[in-house]
Amino acid sequence: MIWHKQWIFGNWKMNGNQAENAALLQALRSVSNNNAHIGIAAPFPYLSQAVDLLKNSQIVIGSQDCSQFAEKGAYTGEVSATMIKDCGAKFVLIGHSERRTYFNEQNQILRKKIDNALACDLIPILCVGETLAQRQAGQETAVVGEQLAVLQGLSVNHIAVAYEPVWAIGTGEVATGEQIAAMHAFLHKEILSIMGENVTIRTLYGGSVNANNAAEILSIDKVNGALVGGASLKAEAFSAIIANAQTE
Repeated sequence: MIWHKQWIFGNWKMNGNQAENAALLQALRSVSNNNAHIGIAAPFPYLSQAVDLLKNSQIVIGSQDCSQFAEKGAYTGEVSATMIKDCGAKFVLIGHSERRTYFNEQNQILRKKIDNALACDLIPILCVGETLAQRQAGQETAVVGEQLAVLQGLSVNHIAVAYEPVWAIGTGEVATGEQIAAMHAFLHKEILSIMGENVTIRTLYGGSVNANNAAEILSIDKVNGALVGGASLKAEAFSAIIANAQTE
């Protein structure tokens, strides 16, 4: 049951080409860990390629985003949740900090995306996190709490959230164990408050996760997995992170 495993998900962001993807995915085909639910969020043009290359493997493929528009129509450049599902994807990242920063995505839009994903039987993974200025001002829980408010009124039994402090994404900086533990405890408490005591929660940590720090991060209470950026583009590094997934 995937909702009781640690989730190790890679996010390729705007990287890759067909030749590089094929080499990487072929190297990952045999990777497995019964304690882990493993996924890769690939760019839109490569979803079908990734799904085909990882057939009969333990790894599922997802998208890095989906459109706020549910129906087909005159939305040039948009990719709907229906299209993503049709490519064979299983999940979609929603509200990654880079989407919030570069495209000014706020809760109203993000809720539409979550609803669209759920309607297509895709698992939405809501990404939350604070900037360095917000952390230094002691606003991290207020900021993340507001981001979690997008879940208000959502009627589901399972929810996945990835905590990525913006100041730790791609910078080499990693939150301390104490910071990670405190935020993940807050995430669980806040989500239960919003959605009810019976919801099953997966909270992932993201932000410069690599083969050297994965074991320590994954051992922290209420860290249910990792969302991996740059290290997911290297088969050896991503495999090593997957190997650290553990029984909870």
